Amino acid sequence: MGSLLITLGISLAVVGLLVSLGAFSWFGRLPGDIRIERETMRIYIPFASLILISLALNLLFYLVRRFL
Repeated sequence: MGSLLITLGISLAVVGLLVSLGAFSWFGRLPGDIRIERETMRIYIPFASLILISLALNLLFYLVRRFL
């Protein structure tokens, strides 16, 4: 349990570093994402981005379960 928490903490730190460096600037800008920008409001609905992240996480969890 302890090694799992350490691994999750390191993973979270790496993702945070990538976000701060701008590695996820594509999020919300894929062809299936909805962006509505008006003078007084902005609405972002990242459908394609969330589907892509969901597929990547499912593949990662599948591989972890398969090999561990």
